[in-house]
Amino acid sequence: MKAAAAKARYRHKTVPVDSFSPNRWGLYNVHGNVEEWTQDCWNDSNSGNPGDGSAMTRGDCSNRALRGGSRRGEPENVRAASRDANPSDNLNFFIGFRVARTLTP
Repeated sequence: MKAAAAKARYRHKTVPVDSFSPNRWGLYNVHGNVEEWTQDCWNDSNSGNPGDGSAMTRGDCSNRALRGGSRRGEPENVRAASRDANPSDNLNFFIGFRVARTLTP
């Protein structure tokens, strides 16, 4: 059974990182602001992904994979599994990246 989600509201802009409560891993605003650039070369399928966090370096490397959906997208595309191809020199207000770091306990 699918869990019911709160109805989204289009805000016409990105929102500050702490606008909503964090998810169960302590991450804020994981989806919906901007699609995220990845280092992965574009492939029609995600099969063959290394699965260890390293980049997929084979495929169409003139295009990079975007993940997560953005505020301009349809609600069903605002999710981690959403993937799209985009030339790596294309810049706009709907594409960004997530800064991450490893934390040691």
